[in-house]
Amino acid sequence: MASSKNYTEVLIGGKVFTLSGFESEEYLQRVSTYLNHKLEECTSSEGYRKQSAETRSILLALNIADDYFKAKKQGGTLESDIEAKDKEMYDLKHELISVQIKLENADKTLDKLKEENRALQMKIVQLETEMKNSKGK
Repeated sequence: MASSKNYTEVLIGGKVFTLSGFESEEYLQRVSTYLNHKLEECTSSEGYRKQSAETRSILLALNIADDYFKAKKQGGTLESDIEAKDKEMYDLKHELISVQIKLENADKTLDKLKEENRALQMKIVQLETEMKNSKGK
């Protein structure tokens, strides 16, 4: 099912533009808000305002490209962090499974030793009873 194209009017730099795209109207508004923010950021500089329209356009594009590359780098860093955390989690799960197996084996050994201890305690009681009975004769 294909998405329908959205059209929305936005205000950029004090002028109304009609944007269209397959993204939501909310997204298109966010894009125009970002662009207005960059325009305000640039025009707040006196040096920027003194430039020709062509130079201002290039400076604005450079600012946006700078934001893009910084966001892309941050995204790559976050992906690397996620991969490292996934590997760490994978290793920890395997370590947990290994420890659980050791614990189960230790529990089995403990149960076996308890059973042997009970048998030996009963043997002690039996031998003590036999000793008492043989002394009493």
